[in-house]
Amino acid sequence: MFVRLVYESFRRQTRRKLLAGTAVTLGAAVATTMLALALSMGDKMSRELRSYGANLVVTPEEERLEVSLGSVDLTPAAAVYLNEDSLPRIKGIFWANNIVGFTPELLVKVSIEHQDVTMLGTYFAQPMRYGSKEFTSGARATFPWWKVYGDWPQDNSQDVLVGEKLAQQLSIGAEGRIMLNRQSHRVSGIIRTGDAQDGQIIAPLHLAQAVAGRPGAVQKIFVSALTKPEDEFARRNPDSLSPRDRDRWYCSPYAQSIAYQLQEAIPHSHAEQIRRIAQNEGQVLSRIEGLMMLITLAALLTSALAVSSAMATAMFERRAEVALMKALGAGYFALTSIFVVESVLLAIVGGLVGFAGGVLLANQFGSAIFDSKLTVEPVLLPVIVVVSIAVSVGGSAAAIRRAVKYDPVLALRGEA
Repeated sequence: MFVRLVYESFRRQTRRKLLAGTAVTLGAAVATTMLALALSMGDKMSRELRSYGANLVVTPEEERLEVSLGSVDLTPAAAVYLNEDSLPRIKGIFWANNIVGFTPELLVKVSIEHQDVTMLGTYFAQPMRYGSKEFTSGARATFPWWKVYGDWPQDNSQDVLVGEKLAQQLSIGAEGRIMLNRQSHRVSGIIRTGDAQDGQIIAPLHLAQAVAGRPGAVQKIFVSALTKPEDEFARRNPDSLSPRDRDRWYCSPYAQSIAYQLQEAIPHSHAEQIRRIAQNEGQVLSRIEGLMMLITLAALLTSALAVSSAMATAMFERRAEVALMKALGAGYFALTSIFVVESVLLAIVGGLVGFAGGVLLANQFGSAIFDSKLTVEPVLLPVIVVVSIAVSVGGSAAAIRRAVKYDPVLALRGEA
């Protein structure tokens, strides 16, 4: 009997049910879209933000040492370097797949037309191997905004790039030749970076090492890594954590934990965040995620209000029916159960349809914003259905409560 009463109640007032169901569907669709974007946005936004360049820098550990005895500074004056042979080990860390690219640098002074100019030795697109892994890394991946007019040099060549400002001073263009320390080199292109490199010579790393007379020497390594926003746990010192917390910290893609792993991989090195980039990424991601949560809550609240309005009208129109059931002996719990089950069924249908629509919207947004489809996890479906039920039942609660309290005498006489 109860099932029949619910069925008969559910199929009545089709227009009211359609209005309430539409509200639940729209709320579920918006919630699905926003949650799918929020769950997938971290990695995709991090990849987009990698166009800002490296967010980690590795330097020799000795550069940070300050040794003094009384008032006498004993800090070594000689330059210290990292070993180029240790670079492939970067792809051996725990978060190796999060490393978008890395670029070593070595600065040396060269003479051009009786003036000293800085030469920056680096990788452009250097093929490397770590174990069975083969990969390519260099400035083209780490600094994607570098603009070259002409061709990029090959990493095993003697060709160089000339910074835009320096090229104007020397009146030289692509495919020209330049004398560096009395040796002629082809200028494969003119480079624009908007930074100090515009006034420098950019050359393959081996060429700068030869000029400096230091084979295998590297001064800095800029690393571009996909990281998660920094929080209080990320800022903790791993050496002060319990073994369990330390494992959680180590196995989280924080910039700090990746920097820690880089120090382990590269001997005698110190790695740290480039704060202005890493912190800005975290702020951008946190604010966008917060905005998405606000949009989701606003959509669900609007759906609940629409359901409440539709159900209030429906209950008012059915007051005689409710009064008749009460007059025949239906109790408070039985009447409430009928209408709550009706709301739950409405929510399940609306939630399923809304989830399907939300998946389509999420893919459309993903294609428009990130130029790729988003992966909506199946676990999101029961979450959306539960949220839809909460919205439907919550929006109907006040109307149901008033309906089951109708005085049957007044309702049947049309006075309630």
